[in-house]
Amino acid sequence: MTTNLRWVLARRPEGVPRADDFRLESETLGELQDGQALIKVEHISVDPGMRSRLSGDSYAPALPLGAPIESAGVGNVVASRNAKFKEGTLVWGGFGWQTHFVTDGRGVQALDPEIYNGAIKPTAAIGVFGIPGLTAFFGLFEIGKPKEGNVVLVSSAAGTVGATAGQIAKILGCTAIGLAGSEAKCAYLKEIGFDVAINYKTAGDLTAAFKQAAPKGIDIYFDNVGAETLDAAIVNMRRHGRIVVSGQIAEYNAGGKPRGIRHTLPFITQRLKMEGLVVYDYGVQFAEARAQMAEWVRAGKLTYREEIIEGLEQAPSAFIGLFTGESFGRRLVHVGG
Repeated sequence: MTTNLRWVLARRPEGVPRADDFRLESETLGELQDGQALIKVEHISVDPGMRSRLSGDSYAPALPLGAPIESAGVGNVVASRNAKFKEGTLVWGGFGWQTHFVTDGRGVQALDPEIYNGAIKPTAAIGVFGIPGLTAFFGLFEIGKPKEGNVVLVSSAAGTVGATAGQIAKILGCTAIGLAGSEAKCAYLKEIGFDVAINYKTAGDLTAAFKQAAPKGIDIYFDNVGAETLDAAIVNMRRHGRIVVSGQIAEYNAGGKPRGIRHTLPFITQRLKMEGLVVYDYGVQFAEARAQMAEWVRAGKLTYREEIIEGLEQAPSAFIGLFTGESFGRRLVHVGG
């Protein structure tokens, strides 16, 4: 018999989530049946996009009270009565904030050893090769449609989505401008190839800062933030500019009263296009995108940064920290135990 520890939703957050919005529970898992496997979770993700589902319906239905917190994870098969999964196999999927679970194999995939070796760690499956990296890839290619010489502005650029989007823009011959919330993060952006890094906490007037960084205007704005930052970008867009709405981290904790967009006239005068994406819409293309990104990583053209928090008990605080600006890179929790 195996004891599983898991975090569940104790109450619906109001504003920035609090520790007591979550509850740690223990359960005993039953004996394996034919076709089942026992997974020990090694690492889990904490994702800002999950915030909206804690309070209500979003890209998916609201998470019910008392339900386990959902997230991506990587782990090991520790026991198996499923021919698809041998003991010791490294796997990934939507594992949630927990230490163990029993699966019939649906939604669980073995890590491809051809990809996850050397410079590419297994945790990349839930980072640069997972939903964050794929969001950058498809958001940029399918909506941004970059052309060589374009100017690309990326908000929350030190996170995995933003850093990946900016580096891909550089690979494609674009100028990349990144926004981040500290001098250390701005230094990191320059290190990975961004042409300009703006500290939005010290820049003052963002509209003026964007004008100075891109005097001829912005062709693509990859938006992870929304609110005032989005407005400042809109008034600096060039004709036929494209706005990729990847996330709205500044709006997630607005309590149902988002700031929204104030500047809409440029959509007419500059013939702008603005489109959001849910990356799962491109699921059939994921393998192709991962192969391309793996090629870039091995060639030294694409890098990724991970921030590992130790201990499942730290999952709520790790999640809350996403909304206070303390995270730096792909934030993961090492489950341990």
